[in-house]
Amino acid sequence: MQKDHHFKERKGGFRKHANSRYSQNKSQRGQAKAQKERDVIITVKRLGINGEGIGYYKKKIIFIPGALPEEVVVAKIVKEYPHYLQGELVRIKEKSPDRVVFPDQVSPEIGGLELAHMNYDAQLRFKRDNVLAALDKYHPRGYKNYKVKRTIPAPEQWHYRAKAQYQIERSGKDVLLGMYAPNSHRLIDLPEMPTQSVDTQRTERAIKDLIVKLDVPIADVRRQRQGIKTIVVRQSEATKEMQVTLITVGHRLNHMLELADRIMELPDVVSVYQNETDWQNPQVWGNKTEKLKGQNQIMEEIMGKQFALSPRAFFQLNPVQTTTLYSEALKLLSLTPDMTLIDAYSGVGTLGILASDQVKQVIGIESIPEAVLDAQHNCELNHVKNASYLQGSVEKLLPQLQKDEVPIDALIVDPPRTGLAKSLIKTLLRVKPESFVYISCNPSTLAQDLVLLGEAYDVRVIENVDMLPQTPRCECIAKLVLRKDLR
Repeated sequence: MQKDHHFKERKGGFRKHANSRYSQNKSQRGQAKAQKERDVIITVKRLGINGEGIGYYKKKIIFIPGALPEEVVVAKIVKEYPHYLQGELVRIKEKSPDRVVFPDQVSPEIGGLELAHMNYDAQLRFKRDNVLAALDKYHPRGYKNYKVKRTIPAPEQWHYRAKAQYQIERSGKDVLLGMYAPNSHRLIDLPEMPTQSVDTQRTERAIKDLIVKLDVPIADVRRQRQGIKTIVVRQSEATKEMQVTLITVGHRLNHMLELADRIMELPDVVSVYQNETDWQNPQVWGNKTEKLKGQNQIMEEIMGKQFALSPRAFFQLNPVQTTTLYSEALKLLSLTPDMTLIDAYSGVGTLGILASDQVKQVIGIESIPEAVLDAQHNCELNHVKNASYLQGSVEKLLPQLQKDEVPIDALIVDPPRTGLAKSLIKTLLRVKPESFVYISCNPSTLAQDLVLLGEAYDVRVIENVDMLPQTPRCECIAKLVLRKDLR
């Protein structure tokens, strides 16, 4: 009993101490909550890589979407993390001269318009600064001497996107068609999107109306109900033909063939496909694609060459500016008629076919089987006899080409945002092609890769091409030259 009594006293003492700490913590939490809810005045210093304004509050960095450098703003602290704060723009006290009116037909919280409140010249400067900031962060060899050119502007800053990929959901009695709010599963209906082509938007809305009218099932993730999940519309700039893909959870859905018939009646639509996915797939597209109606592909044209596109084949979203991107990249390669060019991540063969007139041989490498078939078909369309396309990963096939004693005189890589695999970089350092051009859509991964590539290469120039106005994204073209002592 005495032992129990002693335990109770200790326990009681602990409770008293704990209650004291709890009261103190509760008070601190109350202060933190009050701090979060209180508006604060921030002077914005610069933009982050995603286009958000950056300032400081009590020596802690704060990110404020919609704020611009040199502005004094009132912001609300909405989330507090150990090393930074997330802010929300309340109002602007002192406005930047670079600020313009945000498009009034769409919500500012939608993705793809992160810089739509900034004038276009300032957007171009920001995109070059993004490259310089990435280089300064990772310090690749000789980076302070790199020639980073001004960003090449897009001819059209609005309605340039030739592909619309919108999600569809039921919300009570309504049907929403649009994009998710950033970092959420909340779908925002998009009757208009100012960067999307007018034709693709009109077709998207017409398809939504047909789905409602025909009572075609719409996927419901909460109830795990099968149906249409995503509507994809791609338009050719050259022919104005449109290709529609309905991405579904489940295969045999009621009224799908009737829906395809009705979609084919819409202006300029020449094909309707169904792509099947499942709830476990984190990607938008599934692996199974089936044509329901119409043509196998749509035709696009760049620099006098024709390209047939199947639904899953990668193609730049801004076809007009694609001519600028690819012509600049090929110019930097400095090709000669005796060269063998390796087109890594070749997609539908665009770059290799465009370069085929300038070299002895082109070998393309692509992981998506449909894209390889498209590339082979595109060679036939353009009567290209000196290009061949291999299906597989660049990391595996490039060493095999070297083993088979295939000359690798020139190389062009256009990888995804994650950049080059370390195994591929090791292979490149072993193969050492003299002419090497790297097209990147992510300055951060480009800068990281240049650290490793700097073991054998000097960077001659980096050019920026603005493919996606109103967004922070930009395509960079880096020309790498093998160092003389390693040739």
